[in-house]
Amino acid sequence: MIRKLLLAAFVAGSIGSLATPASAASFVRVAPPPPREEVAPAHRPGRVWVAGHWEWQNRHHVWVAGSWIRARRGYEYTQPNWVERDGRWHMERGSWKRTPADRDGDGVPNRQDRAPNNPNRS
Repeated sequence: MIRKLLLAAFVAGSIGSLATPASAASFVRVAPPPPREEVAPAHRPGRVWVAGHWEWQNRHHVWVAGSWIRARRGYEYTQPNWVERDGRWHMERGSWKRTPADRDGDGVPNRQDRAPNNPNRS
């Protein structure tokens, strides 16, 4: 019984390690095509627009259309971006970075905040 469980766990672990995303390649030699023209929709409160971008899937670039994601208070979103390094291309994924000038974490930079140090404000 224990051998069967260990064997099943080993097989499941092996299969899980093979199921990496197709866009997980760290560097590719093919430059991405120019970005497509895409009109960002009107602002939606509590949401951030992620612009459309190229991803590397199955040995070629595939366009991923823009979409809305939920905003995070006290953070700003960095868009996905391709960067060339030594003749190869690397995809920098979109990521969240803490807003440097937002001491109370309310999502409003201190220079634009009427109460910049009030952590209890909603």
